Amino acid sequence: MNNLPRSLFPVPAVLLLALGAACKDVAPLFDRPRAKTAHERYAESLEKAGLEKTALGRDWLAAAQSSIKAPLTVALPFRETGYFAASEARAVGYAVDLRDGQKLTAVAETSGSAVTIFLDLFRQTGDTANPLDLVASDDTSLTTAGARLVHEVRRDGVYVLRLQPELLRSGAFTLTVSTEPSLAFPVSGRDSRAVKSFFGAERDAGARQHHGVDIFAPRGTPVLAAARGVVRSISPNNLGGNVVWLSDSDRGQTLYYAHLDRHNVVAGQHVEIGDTLGFVGNTGNARTTPPHLHFGVYRRGEGPVDPYPFIYRSSARPPQITGDTSELGRLARSRGKATVLASPDSRATTLTTVPAATPLQVDAAAGAWFRVRLPDGTAGFIASRVVESTRRAVGRTDVATGTPLRDRPAANAAIIATAPGGALPVIGEFADYALVETAEGLTAWVPSGRLK
Repeated sequence: MNNLPRSLFPVPAVLLLALGAACKDVAPLFDRPRAKTAHERYAESLEKAGLEKTALGRDWLAAAQSSIKAPLTVALPFRETGYFAASEARAVGYAVDLRDGQKLTAVAETSGSAVTIFLDLFRQTGDTANPLDLVASDDTSLTTAGARLVHEVRRDGVYVLRLQPELLRSGAFTLTVSTEPSLAFPVSGRDSRAVKSFFGAERDAGARQHHGVDIFAPRGTPVLAAARGVVRSISPNNLGGNVVWLSDSDRGQTLYYAHLDRHNVVAGQHVEIGDTLGFVGNTGNARTTPPHLHFGVYRRGEGPVDPYPFIYRSSARPPQITGDTSELGRLARSRGKATVLASPDSRATTLTTVPAATPLQVDAAAGAWFRVRLPDGTAGFIASRVVESTRRAVGRTDVATGTPLRDRPAANAAIIATAPGGALPVIGEFADYALVETAEGLTAWVPSGRLK
């Protein structure tokens, strides 16, 4: 269920994104300015220091934009261990599918030297005028390493989580992203495996739809408050029999419990999570069915919404990282012909296929995958088993004295040095260029030649 079923603003607007229409029932919040996020406060500090005019400062702002404009798709739960280098201004965006009623938790932990990391969550709106809404941010101060973001989802859709470190600091990090239900399970001793009838199923030969889920349990099983709130009504009705309408005080919604054998609360009573509201039965139109609880969620202006994501708890865990994490932050290369995918999943869309000895900047590891960047900037995931170190050369190539050594495999790339002449070790090849290493340890690109 965690996987149930992008144009962007110019850079300055990314740093000043308004909260937008995140929830219909909290519209009054939009009439007053929201507090600036830690990411926005840090961007302002760069401006005050004049760093936004430097190349690295501009790169940091541009990375914030590009990471959410073209995020990588991941399935939840997700865990990744990676490395940020002080010499680069980097950010990464992760696109995830979320359902109304889920609670997302993202935790970025750092190791080694303290590095401040910013987490921000955006919802893709599909609106070209306002393609992304900022819906949540970490509350980390600018002096605390690591970050934690928690957000209760109020709309189904694709969300983008952005992770970005501060400038000029190197460090390793581990990001863990998972979901859990926003409500407690409403039947004692049961979990979502006891749900046997789902939202939207036809009733009365198609005359109406099921506006909740049915949770089966023995008669007399305690029915529990899934949220703290106030009992608004216990008046019976023909369909639900003995019912409880509970106002969810924290979320501005109402929880509906039906077919109770008997009540254990009265109207107007305040309850806490886990309090017994009544007991499982089959009153109302459920007289011919086994005892069960009909559980629903209603919102003003929306009516019934699917309650299953509100109570479903996945047993899935992020896969163990199997790649060689000593390669994180290093330049590696493909061991043979390999595919670069849009997601760490063998069924994901292929971004490109690379030949053997293609240089790869290894940024992170997730499960059996490395998140890498190719020399042309393409970012994606490649199976860690087809990645090897560049410590051993794949051959040598003759380079004439004075040949420009460039920082990228392109004719217009910056020249960082000139070749001393002679045979240089080649550690990778890409797009008719060879990546060579000089005696001083400098790596640079030259036009491909015959390897020895």
